[in-house]
Amino acid sequence: MLEALAAGPLSVSALGEAIGVDQPRASRLVQQGVERGWLRREADPDDARRTRIVLTDEGRRLGRGVRGDRREALRRAMSALTAEEQAEFARLLAKVAENWR
Repeated sequence: MLEALAAGPLSVSALGEAIGVDQPRASRLVQQGVERGWLRREADPDDARRTRIVLTDEGRRLGRGVRGDRREALRRAMSALTAEEQAEFARLLAKVAENWR
């Protein structure tokens, strides 16, 4: 959820789509994020009837920490591969990404 919002504000419905959950579940996750101080709701400047969900400073810090942890875990896992294996892995991953639907 934090990673999805790092790109910018989203409606609850759009956030749900981005993270693969239905709207009621997305609403509960947003409420939990607000209670923990990671998210806040704000009026949509294009439509005052709508609400956007945005990261707070704490939410941005937490998101950066999670991404850093994942990056370090990937670095450790990749270090088990030879340079040739890493190149092959990158080639295959790019092929999968090109065909991801």
